[in-house]
Amino acid sequence: MIKKLLFITFIGLVTASCKQETPKPKEKIVPFAQKILPEDIKTITPEEAQTFHKNPERKYEYRTGTYNNYEYDYDVIGSDSLKNHVKGNVIVKGKYGAGMLTDSLGRVFDVEVEWTGFDMLKAKDKRGNTYILKTE
Repeated sequence: MIKKLLFITFIGLVTASCKQETPKPKEKIVPFAQKILPEDIKTITPEEAQTFHKNPERKYEYRTGTYNNYEYDYDVIGSDSLKNHVKGNVIVKGKYGAGMLTDSLGRVFDVEVEWTGFDMLKAKDKRGNTYILKTE
């Protein structure tokens, strides 16, 4: 009797495990925001021009975008690890961004930036040099 119950239970488990699972609804994939590149500071797209906002009371030069999704444009000054002075312009969206800096010899180079504190950014160029920047 126990063998029959065990056999029936086994057959039931095998049958239940062979059932096809109902397909899960496909998740909607939300694409990542496009990464800001240094050359982005050179132009404003027509879409950005529609939301362009300038406020002379703020440190940013201008901003574009919508609520909680703004890109800010800042003029910055700072120095590298050897205390050589640099200045330039960056665009930041959220915590990260990119821009172009000019060193004391007039050389222009691209950097990626990250907020480190209030009005403070850390920048890194393609050669791995780091810079401490402050918004103007």
